[in-house]
Amino acid sequence: MAMRKTASRARKTGAVASPKARASRTKAKEAARPARAAAAKKAPARRAAKAKPSKLPKRRATASAVRKTERRKQPEALRLRDLTVSLTVDNLERSLRFYTETLGFTVKDRWESDGVLRGVELVAGSCGIGLSQDDWAKGRDRTKGVGMRIWAGTKQDLEALARRIRAGGGEADGPKTEPWGAHTLSVADPDGFRLTIQRAD
Repeated sequence: MAMRKTASRARKTGAVASPKARASRTKAKEAARPARAAAAKKAPARRAAKAKPSKLPKRRATASAVRKTERRKQPEALRLRDLTVSLTVDNLERSLRFYTETLGFTVKDRWESDGVLRGVELVAGSCGIGLSQDDWAKGRDRTKGVGMRIWAGTKQDLEALARRIRAGGGEADGPKTEPWGAHTLSVADPDGFRLTIQRAD
């Protein structure tokens, strides 16, 4: 009975810690003080960072962007996406066979009048050539293809293109290396219009 009373009294008043336990707790509190102080200093900085979003420095305009803007302030320059050359030929059916079967162009569009083929639009990649039948309004003896040459670029094998042209009855000049280093292949169509294809590396 006396032991139960003593236990009950200890629960009400709390057990008394030994001197060693009290010393250990004091040391633990003292050791934790610097860490709590550092955390208290960092807390306002974290709150300030959340309150004020960071401002990234503005990117400086590059020289090319500045030049582009300056150019657009001037009268706008011509900007093209593709180019089509139109040729008037003596025999449209013959020229059509040369450009499609010998060179490898494809027909995009055809124009007929009274059941007769008058013109075609041919394409090869992003390039185009238009062919129209000569109506002979300027005479039948005029020379075609003088003083002009069509240049085109390709990544295809020029050797293979040359073999195809020769197999189709065409006369291919090259492939050859030009004095400025370009690798080219030239061919003349049935009317004398010359096409030079340059290897685009």
